[in-house]
Amino acid sequence: MSSWIWMVLAAVVVLAGFVRWRRKAARESQNVPAVAPEAAPPLPPAVREKDALYQKSQIVARVSGAQVDEAGKRIRFEEAYNSDNLLLPDECEFQQYIIVIRKIEYATKLDPKALHKGRILRGVEGDILRYRQQ
Repeated sequence: MSSWIWMVLAAVVVLAGFVRWRRKAARESQNVPAVAPEAAPPLPPAVREKDALYQKSQIVARVSGAQVDEAGKRIRFEEAYNSDNLLLPDECEFQQYIIVIRKIEYATKLDPKALHKGRILRGVEGDILRYRQQ
């Protein structure tokens, strides 16, 4: 019985090698790279919207009333809206800055007067950590 097991194992190894060889040959004939391409690079700065906060190259909030104090390395927004996807206190990107939000004066889920929906943050303050690489 042990010789039977060795024959099955040898057949599995040969079959696996054949499958790998066929896949490699098919890839080379189509001129497809062996390694899958990496995730898409972040959007270039010209494409980024000036009133948006980004995390992992995705818009996670819109802001209004931005006040930047570069000397004090602080930033303040009157309001951040549509911010349901904004993860706090993770780093985020605003224009050419990488910031982290430290303080929120008021948060609500819905403002009946506003046209937009989602989480609304008012009196948002954060620290400027560094400039975003372009």
